[in-house]
Amino acid sequence: MRKPALLLLLLLPLQLFAQQFDPVKALVKRRAPWLGDHIVFAPLKNNSGELAELQTIKNKLIIRASGTNAAAVGVNWYLKYYCHRSMSHMGDNLSPVFPIPAVNKKAIVQAEAKYRYALNYCTYNYTMSFYSWPDWERELDWMALNGVNTMLTVEGMEAVWQNTLRKTGYTENEINNFIVGPAYTAWWLMGNIEGWGGPMPQSQIDSRKLIQQKMMKRMKELGIEPVLQGFYGMVPSSLKSKSKAHIIDQGTWGAFKRPDILDPTDPEFSRIAGIYYSEMQKMYGKNIHFFAGDPFHEGGKTDGVDLKKAGAAIQASMQKYYPGSVWVLQGWQDNPKQAMLDGLDKSKVLVQELFGEFTNNWEKRKAYDNTPFIWCSVNNFGERPGVYGKLQRFADEVYRARKSTYSNYLKGVGIMPEGINNNPPDYDLMLELGWRKEQVDTRKWISEYARYRYGTSNIYADNAWQGFLQTIYQSLPGYQEGAGESIFCARPALKVKSISSWGTLTRNYDTVKFENAVKEFAKAAPALIKSATYKIDLINMVRQVLSNKGTLVFNELVTAYDHKDLQAFNSASGRFLHMIKLTDDLLNTDKYYRLNTYLKQSIDAGNTAEEKANNLKNELMQITYWGENVRTEDNLHEYAYKEWAGLMDSYYLPRWEIYFDHLRGNLQGKAVHEPDYFSWERKWVDENQKLNPEKPTRPLQEVVDEILSM
Repeated sequence: MRKPALLLLLLLPLQLFAQQFDPVKALVKRRAPWLGDHIVFAPLKNNSGELAELQTIKNKLIIRASGTNAAAVGVNWYLKYYCHRSMSHMGDNLSPVFPIPAVNKKAIVQAEAKYRYALNYCTYNYTMSFYSWPDWERELDWMALNGVNTMLTVEGMEAVWQNTLRKTGYTENEINNFIVGPAYTAWWLMGNIEGWGGPMPQSQIDSRKLIQQKMMKRMKELGIEPVLQGFYGMVPSSLKSKSKAHIIDQGTWGAFKRPDILDPTDPEFSRIAGIYYSEMQKMYGKNIHFFAGDPFHEGGKTDGVDLKKAGAAIQASMQKYYPGSVWVLQGWQDNPKQAMLDGLDKSKVLVQELFGEFTNNWEKRKAYDNTPFIWCSVNNFGERPGVYGKLQRFADEVYRARKSTYSNYLKGVGIMPEGINNNPPDYDLMLELGWRKEQVDTRKWISEYARYRYGTSNIYADNAWQGFLQTIYQSLPGYQEGAGESIFCARPALKVKSISSWGTLTRNYDTVKFENAVKEFAKAAPALIKSATYKIDLINMVRQVLSNKGTLVFNELVTAYDHKDLQAFNSASGRFLHMIKLTDDLLNTDKYYRLNTYLKQSIDAGNTAEEKANNLKNELMQITYWGENVRTEDNLHEYAYKEWAGLMDSYYLPRWEIYFDHLRGNLQGKAVHEPDYFSWERKWVDENQKLNPEKPTRPLQEVVDEILSM
């Protein structure tokens, strides 16, 4: 009787002071309910930053933490490195573990980064356009577990703009012509487009506002600071016909008319900024400490603007309504412009070294002229498929920046993917770097990753991941916007340099070595095939093998055509089309890789028939031709292409079949016109705004064996 009584006496004080951790308890109940009754949280005073301590007393895991965010990290650390369990955007491995593993020696997890930042504007559209509250609840749980404490939150900015423009004299129709559709808010807020994909129904504006409010409440509970959209001078291009203020026409972004910029030094700026921030306060409160917003983003015009004074004026309005708030700026291309930085109170600025896997502007620009900054990785563009990530560079560059002469200005790390449903090790490692002091050796880390991803050690999986680290996840120097692209998804042509305008077909790794690693990975199937995470990864790795082989077969058919060898052309083109069908078969074995999964998400996100129809069109436009309707500026098609079952066989396959028929006609001496893909793609979107018929699913192992034996 003495031992239980003693245990009760030990735990009772902890339980009395643990009420602040109720949000973390609720998180555990949602994601790992089997663990909930075995955890006791307790506050921990720590003057040197955020900290979590883990130790078991009898069958109870005691997590002492400096706050809720650190407590959530402590839970995740225990799940990953003791229970070998994990949560990700590509499947979960969270099945129960009994008895719970002991932490006999106190484990300490301490934050090395003040800020652990998450999300690119683009993530809100390439991944999150049609998130429901359960989707956001899951997302925020993942963020908290991984220690994110600062997150871009722009779900409900339409309502702020709507009310601002109403008070500026705009009609409802004029407002509708400014606000974009639900799949294009990122480029609207970044000042690239206006109106496209809209109008957004009022019911949707209202529901997005409510979700934003719900998100912010949950984020506060989990210790995550929201980063909302600040007012930096972006205004409708129609404002110059209504106002005598100094408004700078921003021209076009591709084929899109950009919103204009109201000169921040003009008296009208402070008036509209006041309306904007007042509306922000009414909807989302006064307790906001971070604002994003990048003037003159990606080629914006600065004609007649004193950038130093403009930056100061933007910051002054922000500080007037939200004293002490931090302006978050993207370190992208020449942004933030030095002249604008010169006018700022840099103690209230945070620059994101956005594309850290390639750039070192933090070093070249001397910590952005002694401005607080965070080191971030983009990892992918358009959420295009492909396994990729410069893992060792992530670890080395963060460590190097910490040891550099600019270490005082390095304030954290961040994940800035354009889409997040891919490459889970990239995000796990990047965010862990915010909690690791030592320089990480990714060879050791990747073995631990494989174990917690699949729940157990497996020699085949471990060997495979070492092979992946030496190929698809290696850290070669040189510029590259994401993974090498898939020829299957190219707009048909004989000469294809890239699938998207700024992507690449290049494989800068040994594809044979990679394929051997995938074959090794496939050997783990008898032991791991019931693991959702293993199945998702197996499909993805085998898909990549097939994509790599597709380029070789494509080169064969081009050679056959150039040599006017009809028989060889028919053989190679037939194999190429079969590979597309085989890709569809492979992807169809899991709902994660099916077009219908994402079409259904867009439909379910609509509260009315009008919303559902517009959501569907937004989704289909974005993943195909993206949006431009001018042939001379048709450079965004395939920017966000996807290898999804249902898309491979209904979109990419017939597009290639049409082209091969055209080439075959040429070889046969027939007078045939080259297909008009520009029109075909737009017609396809108009005619396919519905769920695809479900097709039979082939056994995964059968498809894998066929591909790996090719």
